[in-house]
Amino acid sequence: MSIHHPTREQISLANVLAVLGDPTRLAIVACLARNDGRSCACGVFNSLGSKSNISYHLAKMREAGITWTEAVGTNRLISLRRDDLDTLFPGLLDTILAAAADLPPLELTGG
Repeated sequence: MSIHHPTREQISLANVLAVLGDPTRLAIVACLARNDGRSCACGVFNSLGSKSNISYHLAKMREAGITWTEAVGTNRLISLRRDDLDTLFPGLLDTILAAAADLPPLELTGG
């Protein structure tokens, strides 16, 4: 199964900012950034809401070009597209993450 991701050239600043304006998505991005580039199973974010709600947020982030989703069997592994975002918008992600530092750390669940 192929999962659609925008190319680097299709990522727009307006979409990235709109998507990261949501506190749940911001918490997910902060968690992924702290994970040092390693992928997370989508189930680790279950403490933030229902499975359908988390799926919705992850899809919005993927469609905006913020995250990369890889299908591995029945699992979905999520990673931050840090290189793409840093290339397109230097310093933006660091600034957003610094502003989000006041958010409580996300408690990861099994998944």
